[in-house]
Amino acid sequence: MPLTVNVHDAKTQFSRLLEQAHSGQEIILAKAGKPYARLMPLAPEAGARKPGRLAGKIEEAFFEPLPEQELDAWEGK
Repeated sequence: MPLTVNVHDAKTQFSRLLEQAHSGQEIILAKAGKPYARLMPLAPEAGARKPGRLAGKIEEAFFEPLPEQELDAWEGK
């Protein structure tokens, strides 16, 4: 459940709120009692891409040209 904090209070408690957000707590910043912004942890970085990791998992048929009927369907003909 998100924690709602007014901007004035957030200014004085920013370091603590930042640590809470980093640990997973979602914090809603409110201005005059109305939700204004969201402070939340960053999404974890995606792993590095590794070329060739699908080697041997894709059949040769994948690389064959599509039949004319299917090409026409993709092109909206």
